[in-house]
Amino acid sequence: MTSIDHFLKSKPPLWMRGDINYGDIIMSTRIRLARNLTGFRFPRAFSDEEALQIDKLVSSAIIDEENNLDVPFSYFSLHDMPALQRQVLVEKHLISPQLANKTKMGSILVSEDETISIMINEEDHIRIQCLQPGLQLDKAYHLADEMDRLLEEKLPYAFDDSFGYLTSCPTNTGTGLRASVMMHLPALTVTNQMGPLINTMARLGMVVRGIYGEGTEATGNYYQISNQITLGKPEEDIILDLQSVAEQIVQKEIGARRALLEHASIAVSDRLNRSLGVLQYARILSSEEAANCLSNVRLGIDLGLIPPIPDRVLNECMLIMQPGFLQQHAGTTLQANERDVYRASIIREQLQMNNTDSKQ
Repeated sequence: MTSIDHFLKSKPPLWMRGDINYGDIIMSTRIRLARNLTGFRFPRAFSDEEALQIDKLVSSAIIDEENNLDVPFSYFSLHDMPALQRQVLVEKHLISPQLANKTKMGSILVSEDETISIMINEEDHIRIQCLQPGLQLDKAYHLADEMDRLLEEKLPYAFDDSFGYLTSCPTNTGTGLRASVMMHLPALTVTNQMGPLINTMARLGMVVRGIYGEGTEATGNYYQISNQITLGKPEEDIILDLQSVAEQIVQKEIGARRALLEHASIAVSDRLNRSLGVLQYARILSSEEAANCLSNVRLGIDLGLIPPIPDRVLNECMLIMQPGFLQQHAGTTLQANERDVYRASIIREQLQMNNTDSKQ
């Protein structure tokens, strides 16, 4: 079993490394399956004793020497985990903000490569999550489905022949599947096309959220696009529909980027390069400004207006700029103004190291 320190490092996980399919626009794919065990009340109403029983049943089913899983899993209870460590796990998308707040009864099982995490006693008894780089819905679903089958062989799922998998929230009942893609859409944002796009997504049964899912706002022009309907629709259709929608949004973003270059190339180049200058020389950076500047720099690179910077460097900056990672890196709790100073310093160092490496 790997120690918690392995998962608190600022090194970008596998799912942040992009792929050849729309890697400059679609950052990652996520599949999440919601499941519950029969004979137990939902987490909103269960007792501490039930929570402990569920925790033991689920964790034992995974941490079993007879499973012969290709990737080993580690188990962590959130009960005694410091708040800062929980925040880092949220920032790495390994747990949800909701689970991070449930320190009394929540826990997590996470694969060593961080592509699969299983949240225990969040809104449902079990939340299986699989993350993949770029647009890989089929692969992510296949991995999540494998974990689901393994658990279902050992655990009594709450299932109804008419309604499907029973969940705490009625909107998840049925397949219990939430498929989502994390998309970087700066051109659609700056050209004020996101509002109409969000309305269109709602009519298609999709929802647009922030980078941490439900209840969060878009940061750095990153948006989560996911299905809203889970009942009465097969898993394959949900995934095919999201695949089609994601590919259409990619084409809209590409078109918006071309329009930016054609109609305001000098002004756009100036704004994007100014963002690079801010990251290279600023002494104070809020998380919002850092996220927007990193988004602009990534767009500038994709448009050929800024010299290439490796995705590894930009992704590490995206991780380490967040409040939890900053404080984890600093080894101490920081006030908001102290974080802004430290954030600027860390990003400057990362970019300077890249410049030094590229000249050697």
